[in-house]
Amino acid sequence: MQQTWRWFGPEDPVTLQNIVQAGASGVVTSLQHIPTGEPWPLDELNLRRAEIESHGLSWDVIESIPLHNDIKTRTGDYQRCINNYKTSIRNAGSAGVSVVCYNFMPVVDWTRTNLNYQLPNASEALRFEMTDFAAYDVYLLERENAKADYPPEVLQAAKGRLEQMTDQEKALLEQNIIAGLPGGEGSYGRQEIRTAIAQFIALGNAGMRANLITFLEEIIPVAEDSGVRMCIHPDDPPFSLFGLPRVVSTADDARLLMNAVPSTSNGLTLCAGSFGARADNDLIAMVREFGPQIHFVHLRNIKREDDGSFYESEHLDGDNDMVGLINALLDEEQARRRQGRFDNIPMRPDHGHLLGEEIGQSNVNPGYSFSGRLKGLAELRGVIHALEQIRTQ
Repeated sequence: MQQTWRWFGPEDPVTLQNIVQAGASGVVTSLQHIPTGEPWPLDELNLRRAEIESHGLSWDVIESIPLHNDIKTRTGDYQRCINNYKTSIRNAGSAGVSVVCYNFMPVVDWTRTNLNYQLPNASEALRFEMTDFAAYDVYLLERENAKADYPPEVLQAAKGRLEQMTDQEKALLEQNIIAGLPGGEGSYGRQEIRTAIAQFIALGNAGMRANLITFLEEIIPVAEDSGVRMCIHPDDPPFSLFGLPRVVSTADDARLLMNAVPSTSNGLTLCAGSFGARADNDLIAMVREFGPQIHFVHLRNIKREDDGSFYESEHLDGDNDMVGLINALLDEEQARRRQGRFDNIPMRPDHGHLLGEEIGQSNVNPGYSFSGRLKGLAELRGVIHALEQIRTQ
């Protein structure tokens, strides 16, 4: 497996030199300064690639080229946005970046309620707390018909939680949920998010899925011609938030999309933390089924709770069988070599705990600390090395 690292460009407090020191060989990044819906110029892609390669690293995966909401709803200026997206794919291929990770989540990208959840060892993790989310959705945002989406015990707990919150805590909760997290597609105000939510709820799961398939039918031929493999990222969390449609949350969802537009360029990002937040997703079985179409992997672990809450645990200590998952991925790489394919699957340690001197620093991107991901990569590298050694015996 190819060991890569998420980098947020020149403004990232984690530098390319830090990534070299961490032991990764490749970088996963994007052109975040290009507005969503606009084409990515080839010269900008080449400049970014040259900057990365000047440190002895390779640019292996774009994560991500964001999709404008007009594409997801097929309203407004969607055709121009799709044409621009095609240009970005062509230019990515011309720049030598062959994998593009993207997502089709409506309104909010990856979502957490607590960015500084303290663990017993005093490190800090990301957490999604269902009670807090319901408190925001029902009693602060006051979304229409929101109460119908939660069982009575969650509503009762949410109301009690809200009564205990200070104004500062309420503001922080709202900021965490709707102000945008690293790699996301922007932020909303309270009225803006109500309007956007209503639009997608009216679209529904069937409409959302149909729009995604139509989008794939348009862009996958371009990706094939450009030597680019698209790999969709699952919903995070993999269940409905704000009553919004979810169309990439389960193995059934992935199977439907892969079958709808069959192509080696229509693939999957296997995010262990996102898919793994549902107990009914068998990650190892998903690797066995979708292996040839897995073009990128996020290795992250979580601890699930019965009400849908979860927090991000240490990489080797959670509800996901990380050793079994890596072993299945190595099996897939072996199968590719037998078929004459020699493309290793790029993986990155996804998210990391806040440790040591980074705790309390204001310039650390949530989930993307240096020390926490360094620890995670070291642990994952050890598992990969041990499993590879076993295979040679």
